[in-house]
Amino acid sequence: MDLGSLWSGLGWPLVRLLAFVSLGLFVANVIEALNWTRAMSRLAQPLIRMGHMKDITGASFSMAFFSGVAANSMLAEHYDQGNLTRKELVLANLFNSLPTYFLHLPTVFFITLPFIGSAAVIYVGLTVASAVVRTAATILLGRILLPPLPEGCVICRLEEDRARSWKSAMRKAWRRFKKRIWKIATITVPIYIAVYIAKNLGLFDMLEGFMAEYVKGLSFLPPAAMSIVVFHVAAEFTAGLAAAGSLMQAGSLTVNQIVVALLVGNIISSPMRAFRHQFPYYAGIFKPRLALRLMVYNQLLRVISLIIVGAAFILVTGP
Repeated sequence: MDLGSLWSGLGWPLVRLLAFVSLGLFVANVIEALNWTRAMSRLAQPLIRMGHMKDITGASFSMAFFSGVAANSMLAEHYDQGNLTRKELVLANLFNSLPTYFLHLPTVFFITLPFIGSAAVIYVGLTVASAVVRTAATILLGRILLPPLPEGCVICRLEEDRARSWKSAMRKAWRRFKKRIWKIATITVPIYIAVYIAKNLGLFDMLEGFMAEYVKGLSFLPPAAMSIVVFHVAAEFTAGLAAAGSLMQAGSLTVNQIVVALLVGNIISSPMRAFRHQFPYYAGIFKPRLALRLMVYNQLLRVISLIIVGAAFILVTGP
């Protein structure tokens, strides 16, 4: 392998990843230091109380609208300090699913729209619905698994560590940034390199090839729709969209069949892609074992919610 391909395949993507993580983390640290998350935490307060979750969960929830990395870093910091139990950490991380999804929603929609037109509105709407289902399920789990909160203000303690000026906020943000980014980078870089090596050895291609073969057993889909699922799994999301757009233009599939095929491809392919793209920096925020556990819980809930939403869509509109 020459230096050019090593730089384009590993060096530049890793630099870009760390640059975006650093930018998002620093901006989020400033927002956190100025306590701007408090207003959004107030909006989440009824949900937090229903789910028996702590004030830090609301702060992390609001932070996730700006930066998923910063939201998880906040949770990891409080978990290390003993302010959150393992159960509370898992539920808080799951609770962030909705704002994390909305963070990427514009990109998903404007990539999908040119390929499949009106079907994009239905498909994206169903994925939003699945995010809402995940949030509702997390609140229900919190209500069942966690003890009720004591009476009083849920978010009052968010005022305790508030910076009183821009200067002190920047100083506090920089101090937290240095601590958090060093921890993230020292774990993320070696894991990212390991994932890159595994990819070049063909490990992910083998797994995705196996999954592409396995999806042939989905007999409820029309034969033409299987190409969308296979492209979605074996290549990238845009490959599945390109196949869907072509079949839609040719009149080979209805809008509903296109939407269901994309949902199936999403369900099957996302766990592997999540591990490949998210695990390196997740492991930099939490300990690798805990990071893997959180990702498994997230993906399991995500798959279940998409199956529920997809099944409801088929039941209402027909196959």
